[in-house]
Amino acid sequence: MEKIVDILNLKKTYADGFEALKGINLQIYKGEILALLGPNGAGKTTLISIICGITKPELGSVAVNGFDVVTQYRETRRHIGLVPQEIHLEPFSKVADTLNYTRGLFGKPKNSALIEQILRQLSLWEKRDSRIVELSGGMKRRVLIAKALSHEPDLLFLDEPTAGVDVELRKDMWEIVENLKAQGTTIVLTTHYIEEAEAIADRVGIINDGKLLLVEEKTPLIRRLGQKALKIDLQERVDIIPQELALYDLKIINDGDAVQYSYETGGHRTGITQLLSDLSAAGLSLRDIQTEQSSLEDIFIGLVNEGSE
Repeated sequence: MEKIVDILNLKKTYADGFEALKGINLQIYKGEILALLGPNGAGKTTLISIICGITKPELGSVAVNGFDVVTQYRETRRHIGLVPQEIHLEPFSKVADTLNYTRGLFGKPKNSALIEQILRQLSLWEKRDSRIVELSGGMKRRVLIAKALSHEPDLLFLDEPTAGVDVELRKDMWEIVENLKAQGTTIVLTTHYIEEAEAIADRVGIINDGKLLLVEEKTPLIRRLGQKALKIDLQERVDIIPQELALYDLKIINDGDAVQYSYETGGHRTGITQLLSDLSAAGLSLRDIQTEQSSLEDIFIGLVNEGSE
């Protein structure tokens, strides 16, 4: 795959001594959606700010489409669109004027057809002559995305794009992101909504304490690190696990009406067949069984907690 961003040994320490980034190595590939997950203060915003040329790195290098973000910052900024978390728009400017103005700032000639295409794509065409102050919060977020796309960037950063947006609008945003990807735009998404990354990302990066804990394709990650839990409903309530079942590390749940058995999804043998046999031998009668797959949120919490130890 062709790289659009290449980050090598990136470090950043602020004047107060806080180490925001501790040797980040990351490659972002053209046409992918990469979700960056991490708690507040993990280093996500610093990383994006350095790539976008807002903050200077202390050590290491960042290249966008082969251009260095420090020594060739004018070239790199032409390739990047940034949608910040906070809504900062000129309240009395019209929607279409906002896009035209931003496009001009990047030295691009006027292109009414392109602006119309972007506005239609984001369901903003009917609002093109509306002033920003007249728009809802969800519409303003769409304008932020349209504004970031106005100079035709190859790479789009979305910093918490659905913060404060209701569930319906959040799903609309996911659809917008997927449409942009289909057109070849590379998207880097930071989010606190784990289900957002699980729904639309191709790869997931997890950052904590200035360190990149992992970057991996979403589906194999869930398969590799995820667990399944087998819930076994019992005919009769239990207070303790029989000694002969100790090796299975069963947990009593639902006030003793069920037990839970966790196993790795990537294992060659799950042990379920032998467990069911041993349950019967121990005098426990089954009423029902059901399995549940670990979510990306479970994996995220586990990795962050592990990295903090």
